[in-house]
Amino acid sequence: MDFLKVSSKSSPASVAGAIAGMVKDGVPVNMQCVGAGAVNQAVKAIAIARGFLIPTGVDVSCAPTFSDIDIGGEKRTAIRFAVYVHRLTPHSATPDTMDDRGVVA
Repeated sequence: MDFLKVSSKSSPASVAGAIAGMVKDGVPVNMQCVGAGAVNQAVKAIAIARGFLIPTGVDVSCAPTFSDIDIGGEKRTAIRFAVYVHRLTPHSATPDTMDDRGVVA
């Protein structure tokens, strides 16, 4: 499994563009971060990607996990984010969302 590797110096907007592109292409999105700064950039990128995708009828969420990895012979703990895609359906009017005239509030 390949990962988008996010560092503390990664541009959240660039990572968000990569996430959105992969989602639109139907490619599974998994990200790997080492360190608090990298995790911060990854979370910002996911939030930005949601803004890119929601108008197209797609939303994303993520699930973080820990992973022990080896970097240059040194054991490190990474946080990996699996990104899940959700197709949005048009909002349908229900009695809960209508006012007393039957108009969607």
